[in-house]
Parts: sequence; C-alpha cells; structure tokens
Amino acid sequence: MMKKNESTGRGRTNGIYQVTKDECERCVRDALEVGYRSIDTAQSYFNEEEVGKAIEKSGIDRKEIFLTSKVWIEHFGYEECKKSVLESMEKLRTDYLDLMLLHQPFGDTYGAWKALEELYDEGKLRAIGISNHYVDRMVEFANFTRVKPMVNQMETHPLNQQNNLKEWADKYDVKLEAWAPFGEGRNGLFENKVLRQIGEKHGKTTAQVMLRWHIQRGVIVIPKSVHKDRMIENFNVFDFVLTDEEMKQIDSALLYSLGIRSASMEEAPQQAANTPDPKADIQCREEIERDLYKNLYEQLLERVMNK
Repeated sequence: MMKKNESTGRGRTNGIYQVTKDECERCVRDALEVGYRSIDTAQSYFNEEEVGKAIEKSGIDRKEIFLTSKVWIEHFGYEECKKSVLESMEKLRTDYLDLMLLHQPFGDTYGAWKALEELYDEGKLRAIGISNHYVDRMVEFANFTRVKPMVNQMETHPLNQQNNLKEWADKYDVKLEAWAPFGEGRNGLFENKVLRQIGEKHGKTTAQVMLRWHIQRGVIVIPKSVHKDRMIENFNVFDFVLTDEEMKQIDSALLYSLGIRSASMEEAPQQAANTPDPKADIQCREEIERDLYKNLYEQLLERVMNK
C-alpha cells in the first residue's frame, strides 16, 4: 500500500489547486519551510513544473516528500495516460511519484487504470488511486481491478461529511482524502457558532477545529493556502484532541445550525419544530456540486486559453 500514507494522514499536506504559476513556486517553498512534506498537484492545475522547481530548490531530500498528482480526463485511455504520467514526472523533476490519481470518473477510466497499474508494478508510482469517485464507482474499481485504489480523494468537510463513502472506503481499505476540507468557507463555516465555541475551549481557530475533526475521523486532509501564516496555523493541529461529544456536535449540531440534515441524523435528537426538510441536504449538495464543476471547468478553460 502507501509507505508514506501515515505522513499524509497527519494533516501535513499542502494543496495548490487554483494557485497561479507566478505564486506556485513561492507557495510550495513556503509550505516546505513551515514543515509540510506532502504536496498535492494535478495535470489540470497547470503548475507541475513550478512544483518541481520549488522542491528541487528547497534542497530537501526527495525521499522526505510525498508528492501527489492526478491524470486529467483528456489523457484517459491506456497509451495516453501512460504518456501523460511520464510527462508529469518530467515536469515535477522526479523519477517516481508517491501517489497518482485518476482525477474524474469519466471516459476510458479502465484503460487509464491499466496504465497506472503497470507504472505501479514498475515502481514509478508508489501508490495509485482515484478522485471524485462516488460509492458505486469506487466499489466497482475495488472489485474489478487487479490493483485496487489505495486512495479516493473527494470533497469532504462538515457540510459534506461523506459518511456513506467513508463507511464503504473503510470496508475496502481505501483511504478517504479530503479536498476542500474547509468547504471553501461556504455558509459561513469559518464563523460558525458551533465550531467557534469548540475552538475557544481549546484555544484554536475554527479552521484548526475542522482539520482536527477530519484527522480524528481517519480522513487525510489537504488544506490549501497561499499565506504562510495560515500554513503555520493549519500545521499546528496536533497539540489538542476533540472529545467524543465535540465530534458529535460537529457531526450533527453543526448541520442542524445551518438547517441541513445529514445521513447520520437518526442518532441526533429530534427537534420537531426545528427539524429541517429532509430534502434540504440533497438540494444543498446538488448546488455545491453544480457550483464546483462549473467553477472547475471555467478555471480550466481560462487556463487553456491563456497558455
């Protein structure tokens, strides 16, 4: 499996999604100076070269860094995928990658997966996985591939807890990795009363509380920031522990405070007059997903046009 999986699971990964070429190299070098040793990028971020330069200039032994990238859908299919992975390695200035993911569940994913399996066998990829694959596709991959996915990277945060996905991932020994672990601050998450009260008890920020919640659930986190002070803040989440009651508050009370119902609400106290419409959660998730993919493709189109 993933020899460095423990390090990524300790919350010390810096993501660089939507980080421009101009600031990417500086951002990665700042993260490495702070102490991060796991960097997450992707072909569709168009900044693999800058990541490679930053790692090389840092002087840190490559073996100490856990480097992740992702194959974009235009490179799916056996031959094209294999070629693109080797090109990514060249841009990143490395002869191996610690983790390579299939970025989306579209196109010839099985052809692409076969290419990843072969590169894994050759030692060029230390671990392989998937991204944005819901339960049905994840279970399908786990059952019908020679090498099952080791990671599934999904949007996961207190407003989109992925409880069902996490349950099935655990059954198949697939590590759940959270992108957007802060929910991109939607619905006022950083100012949320429940998170703020928990943070005050521990002398921590709401962001640190959210990261700690992920870690105690056994979820790998990728907090993204281009600000060094926030990188330091996100790094310092290992000197406190949330109580079982605080974990439950985030699991249920937080969602109730926003008028959202989660899949685990059966265990939450029934509040007859205040119980939200069960359709609210579905509607919220659909809106989040629609906005996410709209933003993703707008960003991708803009970068392609400006290349």
